[in-house]
Amino acid sequence: MYTIRQAAELTGFSPDTLRYYEKIGILKSPPRGPGGVRKYSEDNVRLLASLNCLKKTGLSLEEIKEFFQEGQCFANHSSVWELDEIQTLSSRRKILSGHLNRMVQQRRELDNIIQLTREKLDYYDKMLNEHVNLEEDKEVSK
Repeated sequence: MYTIRQAAELTGFSPDTLRYYEKIGILKSPPRGPGGVRKYSEDNVRLLASLNCLKKTGLSLEEIKEFFQEGQCFANHSSVWELDEIQTLSSRRKILSGHLNRMVQQRRELDNIIQLTREKLDYYDKMLNEHVNLEEDKEVSK
């Protein structure tokens, strides 16, 4: 079992962020130990690591909340699937698919911006080189 500080260190979140995620309903409050100290299990830490991964992709907190709504991880699942599990998987697939499509579009837009920036830099380099060459020609002719 881990304290909130240890869980935060293991997952890259701050303790305040973990408390906030509990407050807004992304995370369920973990069991409490003596004095009300939160106790995070290995499963909690794995869930937090997954959450951090989703966050790094740019998924909104609302989408992450929806993603974790069922609270199932499916890490070591049997071959028999219940209807609610299939629905959860379908919902998560829909969220990630939509997010992937947005990221691909953002990447295309960024690739276009990068290309335009390179073209501008090439133009500026050309202009500067022409200016330097003109200055050198002036110096030589003196």
